[in-house]
Amino acid sequence: MAARAIWKGKLEIGGTEIPVKLYSALQDKTVRFHILDDRSHQRVKQHMVDPESDKEVPNEDIQKGFEVESGMFVILDDEELEKLKPEPSREIEVTEFVPAKAIPPEFYDRPYYLGPDGNESAYFALAEALHNQGKEGIAHWVMRNQPYVGALGAIGDHLVLFALRNAEEVLSARDLPRPAGRAPDKREVNMAKQLVALLEGEFNPADFKDEYRERVMEFVERKAKGKAPKLRPLKTKRATASLENVLSKSIQSLKKEKRAA
Repeated sequence: MAARAIWKGKLEIGGTEIPVKLYSALQDKTVRFHILDDRSHQRVKQHMVDPESDKEVPNEDIQKGFEVESGMFVILDDEELEKLKPEPSREIEVTEFVPAKAIPPEFYDRPYYLGPDGNESAYFALAEALHNQGKEGIAHWVMRNQPYVGALGAIGDHLVLFALRNAEEVLSARDLPRPAGRAPDKREVNMAKQLVALLEGEFNPADFKDEYRERVMEFVERKAKGKAPKLRPLKTKRATASLENVLSKSIQSLKKEKRAA
């Protein structure tokens, strides 16, 4: 299926404009279920209900409020919210370039592909420059009334744009509680290094599958044909042995597998 652009704009870099089309780099494969009436199997609708009276609240009586204290709300109407929206724009402004690994991974959010929409020579020249120099551009843009900050990079000869999370959304690892147990000794560290070395490999995207979705879809297909199998719950093993014993057993098992292969 050919990719379809979801938005058009232009990259602005130091006075240079490059027209681009934006494509989503993801497709949602989440398993979703409809809510049905148990007797008629018809879809049911959700309604806003007053929790005290259990009566339905009509749409014209519904307001939006932001809770500033427990039980205290600031009410905002549609006109006020409309005025607070950012100015619409078709510009993706790149303000600076940083080393590709300068942005911590926890800041990356949703990826998009950027395709050329004219001036292809400038587009591919920029992609090649970013790829060769190992740089990413810090970009700002507004799309569908939402302001974004992103990282502009290159994958092969195409541009990719990652929406970045805002600083207030990202928690620092420094805020995590420090481990309370003892530090690993030299033997355990060496065994851990062996385990990592034995499992060294290459990243293969095909290895990552949604096993839950596959099980659900297989079950749905068989049940639709009247052949629903009996499902057995998946069991997970709990690790109770010491770190040294776990590492030792893992290393011995991996060595046996490699010798057999």
